[in-house]
Amino acid sequence: MTTAERLALLLIEDDPVLGPLIAELLEPDYAVRLAANGQEGLHLGLTQPWDVMVIDRGLPVMDGVSVIAALRSKGVATPILILTALGDTDQKVQGLDAGANDYMTKPFDAGELAARLRALTRTYSTPDDGGAALVGIGTWELDPASRAVRSVYGHTVSLTAKEAEVLAALAAEPGRVFTRDELLTGHFHPTDQPGVIDTYVHHLRRKISRTVIRTVHGVGYQIGDPT
Repeated sequence: MTTAERLALLLIEDDPVLGPLIAELLEPDYAVRLAANGQEGLHLGLTQPWDVMVIDRGLPVMDGVSVIAALRSKGVATPILILTALGDTDQKVQGLDAGANDYMTKPFDAGELAARLRALTRTYSTPDDGGAALVGIGTWELDPASRAVRSVYGHTVSLTAKEAEVLAALAAEPGRVFTRDELLTGHFHPTDQPGVIDTYVHHLRRKISRTVIRTVHGVGYQIGDPT
């Protein structure tokens, strides 16, 4: 795909008013295909290539979390953003655990949605000096350029841009304990709440190791020593 082409975006949203409105908002930057139920969205997700997907949770026929889980089980690695009215921490964790890369609640700001989609689809060129140095984290190494974490035992985990950003921030100062507010201010949108930090920590632990990030009770988080 050339940079002049719009990225292909699959929008799965059943609201007959909101769905076309979101599609219209995104059309200047994306070639949007709108699916009105989970079954149709899953079929499109499995049979056509996409650069990014935006999926509602409360879909008819098949709910959004089930759609995401089915896509991931079939090896579809396309970045996915859940856009839903269900926004408590447990619901966010459930959606991220199913395989979503980001989670945004309704009502939403159009500018923030656009920024989150840019973050999910952003690619990085390698600088002439060879790129950012690998970051050691216990028996793992984080490659900030490719957003990959590799174990000395040969296992590789792919991270989203935001996951890699949080992990790199913690790993850059291994002796420091970061408060939630510090991580929120430095790496998230001003409208996000501190609970989003817990969500990303949970996701990183699930992907890499339970010990990759250490909880310092009453203070915040510190990089751990995963094996």
